[in-house]
Amino acid sequence: MGYNVAIVGATGVVGQELLTLFEQRKFPVDQLKLLASARSAGKTMEYGGRSIVIEEATAEAFTGVDIAFFAAGGSVSAALAPAAAEQGTVVIDNTSHFRLEPDVPLVIPEVNPDDLTWHKGIIANPNCSTIIMAVVLAPIHQAAGLKRVVTSTYQAVSGAGAAAMTELDRQVREYLDGVQPTAQVLPVASLPRHYQIAFNLIPQIDVFQEGGYTKEEWKMVKETRKILHLPELAITATTVRVPVFRCHSLSVNIETEKKLTVSEVRELLANSPGISVIDDPETQSYPMPAVLSGSDDVYVGRIREDNSVTSGLNLWIVADQIRKGAALNSLQIAEELIRRGLL
Repeated sequence: MGYNVAIVGATGVVGQELLTLFEQRKFPVDQLKLLASARSAGKTMEYGGRSIVIEEATAEAFTGVDIAFFAAGGSVSAALAPAAAEQGTVVIDNTSHFRLEPDVPLVIPEVNPDDLTWHKGIIANPNCSTIIMAVVLAPIHQAAGLKRVVTSTYQAVSGAGAAAMTELDRQVREYLDGVQPTAQVLPVASLPRHYQIAFNLIPQIDVFQEGGYTKEEWKMVKETRKILHLPELAITATTVRVPVFRCHSLSVNIETEKKLTVSEVRELLANSPGISVIDDPETQSYPMPAVLSGSDDVYVGRIREDNSVTSGLNLWIVADQIRKGAALNSLQIAEELIRRGLL
């Protein structure tokens, strides 16, 4: 059985990755609609050996669509996702707009697939760094109980979109040519001040909110609590943009209720879905963005006991945030809906 599918934001990084994944995973697409802004309407994109004309994303465009993947920004999702759901389309939204709504499930299929059973037409895809971290936290919580989580992220520029990737490439070339790099995109394009990302780190992702934390940092806190069904979990985050094109990295410190040894954690994670362990200090084996771009799993290494507390762990986690952190997780949600007969 095939499904009528729409991608909203088809010309963006996540939209293009979804098209690649449809073919790689043989997702049962019958008819495909590619939707974008009015300025992209009329252009074409290739899929399955044929050219598909891009249409403008409007409420009327979802007639007869079974499932729609939204990846075009929160304002677009706010305007069009409810209209699509009212027509019977199941919406999987990649933006932050619906994530913390109490009646919208926020789902990682390896972690909380049962939450799909109570969706009302809209399902939220979590923040990319939240997905990467929660996939690893979930089996540890099931085995030993989470007491406290402290994370620092090292996030690739692709998380800020194609313009940020272009800017990093240009700035590197300018720097190597002896020209002072100019900046227009990072940390946030709409803010008045911008900083060089080439050969630099920017300790701001998204806008600042309460307590001096950024919106990205609060996303990791609040979304993790919702996904793991741990509303009181002690968790804090510091998110940093780094001059890497693709793959987010996370340093995660975990305090558990029950003590776990390093060997127990390695075995636990190696046997958990969606996780690969690369952890051999003797051979200098650990996850790195340069070698994991385009991969699907969440990779864990540098597994150590935290010697400052009784039951603590240090982990280094890397994953391709465009795939598992966005497009792949969205597609896995759709696959799980099909498997459960919910689509």
